[in-house]
Amino acid sequence: MEDRSVVALQLGREPRAFRRVAVRCPWGWPAVTEQEPYDDGGHPFPTTYYLTCRHLVAAVSRLEASGGVERWSERVAEDATLRSSVERATAEQRSVRAELALGRRGLDDGESLDFGIGGSRNPLRLKCLHAHVAFALARPGYELGDLVVGELGQLWPDDRCCAAEVAS
Repeated sequence: MEDRSVVALQLGREPRAFRRVAVRCPWGWPAVTEQEPYDDGGHPFPTTYYLTCRHLVAAVSRLEASGGVERWSERVAEDATLRSSVERATAEQRSVRAELALGRRGLDDGESLDFGIGGSRNPLRLKCLHAHVAFALARPGYELGDLVVGELGQLWPDDRCCAAEVAS
């Protein structure tokens, strides 16, 4: 089955601005996708790396529901090393988005190309751990993202891939 079709099944809808699969699970199915900065109509899509693996999405959702965004935001505010990590990843995010845009400016005249991870206007105020986990998996070396990933525990189920279930 084609990657885009699998991602549509994982999401329960057609993916917007889909570019490619950036990370696969151990079974070879899409886990993180890379999105174009703009969809076909020129509308901004500020989340460059998007979690599609249902297992990971659920794990991050549980973390967020237990106050993870607030807890990690506080740690970033208090820890200069984590703050630097977010600032470096934000610069990398902006560079990747500009490169993927290939000179296109979209309906927003390029404003969203300067957004941080997950489309954040203020990168030091975390708003979506899903986007930080996806960025960390797609772009290894992002310290804050790696720490959040570490808090998730086991990333993949032992015996099967959740995408295989939706794709069959």
